[in-house]
Amino acid sequence: MNSSMYERLSIFQKQERVNSKGSLSVVLYLSHVAKEQGLPLNPVLLITDNGGQVRGLGVAAITKILQEYGITRRLAEEAGRTSRGSMGLKDRYIEFLNALHKDGLADPLQIESWWIERIKDYFNSRPFRLRYDTSVSFRTIIKDLLRQAADRQRENPGMNYAGMVLQHLVGAKLSLILPPNTLEFHGASVADAPTARRGDFFVDDVVIHCTTAPSEALIEKCSENLRAGLRPMIITIFDRVAQAELTAADRGMEGRIEVLDFEQFIASNVYELSQFKASARKVTVGRIIEEYNRIVSECENDPSLRVELG
Repeated sequence: MNSSMYERLSIFQKQERVNSKGSLSVVLYLSHVAKEQGLPLNPVLLITDNGGQVRGLGVAAITKILQEYGITRRLAEEAGRTSRGSMGLKDRYIEFLNALHKDGLADPLQIESWWIERIKDYFNSRPFRLRYDTSVSFRTIIKDLLRQAADRQRENPGMNYAGMVLQHLVGAKLSLILPPNTLEFHGASVADAPTARRGDFFVDDVVIHCTTAPSEALIEKCSENLRAGLRPMIITIFDRVAQAELTAADRGMEGRIEVLDFEQFIASNVYELSQFKASARKVTVGRIIEEYNRIVSECENDPSLRVELG
C-alpha cells in the first residue's frame, strides 16, 4: 500500500477543495489519461485548440470511466465546459501528478481508483431527491425514489438503501394517519429478533413487515404472527407482491397474509390526505417527506438517507 501517495492525494484534495461535481470530473479524467498514456503528462497537449477546455473531457468520457467501476449515476452535466477554475485545476493537478511520478510514488491505476472512492463518497453524501412532477403518476414518482436507492445500493454492496427508504416512508405515512405515539420507530438495519419485535410496525393486532425482498424466513415470521392471533401484513415493491403471495401459498397460508404494493400504499395516501384536491397534493407529499426525514434523523446514523423534495 502506497501510503505516501494516498496521503499526498488527500492533501491535494483538501487544499484544492476537490469536492464538487465539476472538480471531481476534472481530476478523474486526468487520472484516467495518466493511466492510459502514462506519466509525466504534457499540459499543453491536454488543452483544446481554442485553449478554453480540457481536451477530451466531457459527460461521455466521465460516464464511461464511472461505468468501468460499476457506477451508473451521472456525475456532472457540465463536465468539459469552459471554466477558468477547471483550467486552473487542470494545470495544478497535472503538476501534482508529475511531481508524484518524479518522486517515484505515482501509481496511475491506484490514483484513479482513489478518486473513484471519493466520487462514491460524494454520491453517498447527497440526499435522495423526490421529483414532484405533475405529468406522471405518484406511483411513478415513488418508484423513481426507490430506483435512486437501488442505484446507490448496487454501488455499495452490503447496504440496503432501498429497504431503509421503503420502511421509513411507510412509517412516515402511518404516523400521519395514526394518533401520536401509536408507533415505535427503529433503524431499518435492526433485526426483529434481538429486540423481540414481531415486525417493523405493530398497530393493534396488525403486524406490518416492510421489505423489498420477501423471503421464506419472512413468511415464517408471518406464520408466527398468525399463531399468536395477530394479522400479518407485508408491504413490498410491486415486482415482489406475487412472489410473497406464492411463497405464502407454498407454506399453506394462502389468503391469510395481507400483501400490499408499496408504491400504491404511499400514492393512495397522498390522495386521501389531500382529499383529492390538486392544491393540497404537494403539501401532503411535503408532510410525508418531512416526517420521513424526522424518522431518519432519529433512527439512522446516515444523513444521506434524507430526501429532498424538488
